[in-house]
Amino acid sequence: MRIAFLTDIHANRQAFEAVLAAVAAQGAHRIVLLGDIVGYGGDPVWCLERTRALVAAGAVAVRGNHDQAATDLSSGMSAVAQEAITWTRGQLSPDHKHFLAGLPLTVREDDRLYVHADGSAPGRFRYALDAADAATHFDGCADRLTFCGHVHQPMLYCRGDSGRVTAFQPTTGCSVPLLQQRRWLAVIGSVGQPRDGDPAAAFGLLDTDTCELTFLRVAYDIDAAAARIRDAGLPDTLATRLYGGR
Repeated sequence: MRIAFLTDIHANRQAFEAVLAAVAAQGAHRIVLLGDIVGYGGDPVWCLERTRALVAAGAVAVRGNHDQAATDLSSGMSAVAQEAITWTRGQLSPDHKHFLAGLPLTVREDDRLYVHADGSAPGRFRYALDAADAATHFDGCADRLTFCGHVHQPMLYCRGDSGRVTAFQPTTGCSVPLLQQRRWLAVIGSVGQPRDGDPAAAFGLLDTDTCELTFLRVAYDIDAAAARIRDAGLPDTLATRLYGGR
């Protein structure tokens, strides 16, 4: 079975559509959405409705910190993120907010954990930025394979019997065997707001038969996505950063 992992869509319709088309072309059997459907971008309603349709068709979705902030007024964010989430709240219906609030923080399937951020404390939304953060995850989470987002930069960590955590910078398009004798934390890059210097939308594809993970990218219409942000009156930096993947 091929499982596609999408995360940090951030209300970017153009990137979401491009990734879904790529996922279909890759022959994925299942889609897992790792949170942050909304926030930052100009199409929260479309992205949320598309997510609901995917879930109704069998996809899995977990709650991200921006999804939570869309319904929880006590959630603290940076000034730009707060401005975007305040606008987003005004676009969503009570039914949309109910859907977001009802998303689980984690989902487990076989030896796999799906979560938005560090799996050791899902509700705290801690970033897995380096090997030390990955060690915190491994110390507090027993699952062999964990797939998360939140960082907006693709990365892969593993821990073997020695306890040492090794970090891998994945190469786009190259499959990585997730060896059985190790535990793995895969940080899937962002669909809607990459921050690793590559503006192309990111996603991951796991082949459960071979236990190989491939990190993939796909170009999308950044001009259209930036225009939607500007048309909404959101901070211009949210539009300009899309071009540099920062």
